[in-house]
Amino acid sequence: MNRRNWLKNTALLTGGITMLPPAISRLQAAAKPVLSSNTVSDMTFAAGMPPDLKARLFANENPFGPSAKAKQAMTDSMGTSYQYQLTQVKELEEKICAFEGLDPKMIMTGSGSSPLLLGAALALLSKGGNVVTADPTYDDLPTRCEHINATWIKVPLTAEYKHDLDAMEKAINADTKLVYICNPNNPTGTIVDAEKLKSFCERVSKKVTVFVDEAYIDYLPDPQSTTLIGNAKKGQNIIVARTFSKLYGLAGMRVGYVIAQPEMISLLGNYAATGLFSLSAPAIAAALASYQDKTYMQDALQKMVKSKQYLYDVLKAEGYSYIPSNTNFVMFPLKMDGVRFTDEMMKRGVGLRHWKLNNAEWCRISIGRMDEMEAFAAAFKELS
Repeated sequence: MNRRNWLKNTALLTGGITMLPPAISRLQAAAKPVLSSNTVSDMTFAAGMPPDLKARLFANENPFGPSAKAKQAMTDSMGTSYQYQLTQVKELEEKICAFEGLDPKMIMTGSGSSPLLLGAALALLSKGGNVVTADPTYDDLPTRCEHINATWIKVPLTAEYKHDLDAMEKAINADTKLVYICNPNNPTGTIVDAEKLKSFCERVSKKVTVFVDEAYIDYLPDPQSTTLIGNAKKGQNIIVARTFSKLYGLAGMRVGYVIAQPEMISLLGNYAATGLFSLSAPAIAAALASYQDKTYMQDALQKMVKSKQYLYDVLKAEGYSYIPSNTNFVMFPLKMDGVRFTDEMMKRGVGLRHWKLNNAEWCRISIGRMDEMEAFAAAFKELS
C-alpha cells in the first residue's frame, strides 16, 4: 500500500492522529465521526448561512481579528513555508514555558485544542471507564470518550450555573479515569472559585487525572490568579489546556497546547499529533508574535467588554435576563422555542446558538463587533 492509499484509508485523518491505538477498531466499527456535537452544530449553522450574514455570533470567535504583529508575521512566514518548522515550534514552546516557569518537558503544542482533547480521551479511556463533567459544559472531550465506548457521567451545575465541585467529587468512582473541567465554562460563561478549584484538583488528582480546559481564561481580569498551571508545577496529575483561538484571534490558524507532567505529555504524544508536524508556518509565526502581547490583548478585551455591555443593555430593555459572563459569550433564557428563534434570527442575518438548560430554552450569543451587536439588537427587537 502506497502512502496516498494509506492516508486515504486512515479513519482519523481529520483528527490529527499520527499513532492509532487499539481502540481504533471500535471507532471504525461504530462508524461515528470523531466530532463533538458543538462542532457539528457550528458546521451545520455555517453551511446554512445566508450569503449576506450580518452578524456571525455562534462560534465564540474574536471578531476583532489577530494583532497587526501576528498578521505581519504570517505574511513574512510564507517565504520559508516550504520548510519544516524544525526550530520554530520549539521556540514557541520555550516562550510559553519561560513565561509560566515550566520545565519544557511539560508542554505539548497541537493544531488547536481539539486533537489534544481527542488524545486525552484515547490515552485515558480507550480501555473503558468513565469521565465526569459538569452539565452543561463544552462537550468535545466527553463526546469523544463516548465514541470509544467510555461512559459520560454528567453532574448538574449549581443554581448559579457553576461547576458543582462537591457533587463532581462524589460522582467519582472506581471506573473514573478522567474529570473534565472547563473554566470559564462553555456555554454558561461562569467560573468557579479559584482557591476551591485548586483544592479540588489537589485532592482529586491523587485518585484520577483532572483535565482543566482554560480556553477562555485570557478574558479574565487576572488569568494568572485563576489558572491551574501552578498545580501542575507542583507535580499534580492534572492536564491544563490553552488555546490561541479566543482572545488571540487565531481560531482559523489552529494553535493550542496542554501542560502536564512529563510522563503524561509522553503518553499523550502517542495519541495526538504534536506541534512539529501539526502546526503550519503561518500559525506558529502568528502565535510567536502575539503571545502575551499585552497591548493587543487589552485592546481586544476592552472592545469585547464594550460590546458585551451593549448586549446586556439590549436584553434588559427588552425584559430579558442573562447569566453574567466572564467570557466572550453570554447565555440568556428565551421566550420561544430555541430552534424557531435561531431560525428567525438567521433569516435576519444573525447567526446564534440555542441550548436546552434546566428544561428551558436558552440562547448563547458570542460577543461581536459593535456593528454585529447592533444587527443583533435590530433583529432581536422584531422577535422579543
